[in-house]
Amino acid sequence: MNALLIYPDHPDTFWSFKYALKFVSKKASEPPLGLLTIAAMLPADWNKKLVDMKVDSLQDTELQWADIVFISAMSIQKDSVRAVVERCRKFGMKIVAGGPLFTMEYEHFEGIDHFVLNEAEITLPLFLADLEHGCPQAVYQSNELPELGSSPIPLWELINVKKYNTINIQYSRGCPYDCEFCDISLLFGKKVRTKSSVQVLNELDRLFEIGWRGGVFIVDDNFIGNKTKLKKQILPDLILWQQKHDYPFSFATEASVDLADDNTLMVLMATAGFNSVFIGIETPNEASLSECNKLHNKDRDLVQCVKKLHDHGMMVNGGFIVGFDNDSSSIFEQMTRFIQDSGVVTAMVGLLNAPRGTRLYKRLVSEQRLLHDDSGDNTNYTINFTPKMGRDILLNGYREIIKSIYSPKPYYRRIRLFISEFNPLARKKFHLKFSHISAFLKSILILGVIGRERLHYWRLLFWTLTKHPRLFSHAVTFAIYGFHFRKIFRV
Repeated sequence: MNALLIYPDHPDTFWSFKYALKFVSKKASEPPLGLLTIAAMLPADWNKKLVDMKVDSLQDTELQWADIVFISAMSIQKDSVRAVVERCRKFGMKIVAGGPLFTMEYEHFEGIDHFVLNEAEITLPLFLADLEHGCPQAVYQSNELPELGSSPIPLWELINVKKYNTINIQYSRGCPYDCEFCDISLLFGKKVRTKSSVQVLNELDRLFEIGWRGGVFIVDDNFIGNKTKLKKQILPDLILWQQKHDYPFSFATEASVDLADDNTLMVLMATAGFNSVFIGIETPNEASLSECNKLHNKDRDLVQCVKKLHDHGMMVNGGFIVGFDNDSSSIFEQMTRFIQDSGVVTAMVGLLNAPRGTRLYKRLVSEQRLLHDDSGDNTNYTINFTPKMGRDILLNGYREIIKSIYSPKPYYRRIRLFISEFNPLARKKFHLKFSHISAFLKSILILGVIGRERLHYWRLLFWTLTKHPRLFSHAVTFAIYGFHFRKIFRV
């Protein structure tokens, strides 16, 4: 069979880095790891093509070639999904859909022949067996949470990795925490399931073989869910692999803030090449942390946690939320002050929304405050429920936060604070690429010559060269990020 795997497009968001990627001539931040893994699980004698619509347009010739289409998506891709399905139907395609969007709300999508939901290690073989026998069902579901030993190496040969800024892999699924607004434990359970060291290193070997050098994002929702295994097995083996291969990769991931409580774990991660970690800080308001069950963020100095991670050589990308029931109008100034004082340069502040199926969603339904399903984009000035502080107050306050943290003067001040406190390990080798030189030259023109932030740009660069020359590339990178953030938020 000819199998066409399609990853629909999605709107420009904070995390798309669309305007920053143009500086390094890349099409997208990361490839669609889920579909690449699905491709590896399909029969070996099938012909396979993958179209990532963030990178390439979907051609009619590709639809004419295909016998069957596989679509995976998240909630932010709803509109593109419907457009793709409509095009496929015109060509009489059999459509198979799976992934987070369909697992949570498959009944809202028409024109799809088969839904293969939940985790594909369980449901995809069932579908393929029925397909082979000519009796595929409409819906395949399972509450079983598979161990990850059977998860294959993604079929990287289906894409051009040079079009992406970062390559991604997965080490674990599941999260031990149960935040009210989050659907991760709903999708993947509270038990943290992990791959073995052998699996992880085999995946890195494959990336090395295809010539990838640069950033690798480990997509786990909480990389440190099993700290003992990380410290005893995974990270020591990863350090040896990196040393053997002369550190071809730098790693980034997501983790809970209690990473800052474990000095051994931080040292091991930094030594293995981790230089960036996304932390769901959410809010400095203790009452709101209790409200959303983010209890592991409570009763701690969150600013000092951030600074401790920076001191251990791991840059914190922070996730923040406003709109909790316990938020008052003072939260906007409080949030702004926290972000500026902590030195979190990449601070993603979003409006609270309730994803389908979450405890927050169910609570808002019971309180008759839910307005509609969420769009998946919490930075587009929309909320899907009636907030207690009032919609206008919340939206106006949110706009003030965005303006206060991304306008050139406060943003560049935050970069300087971060650079003055960041302490990366000196041993990591820096792989200079032509794209780095090109990005720097473009930044000079766009930011340093014609940009409204040009005075802040040149001050930052000269200050960094004088005070912290080894972090010069970070200064340029963050200046470019700021350009993207201001474009997205129009500030």
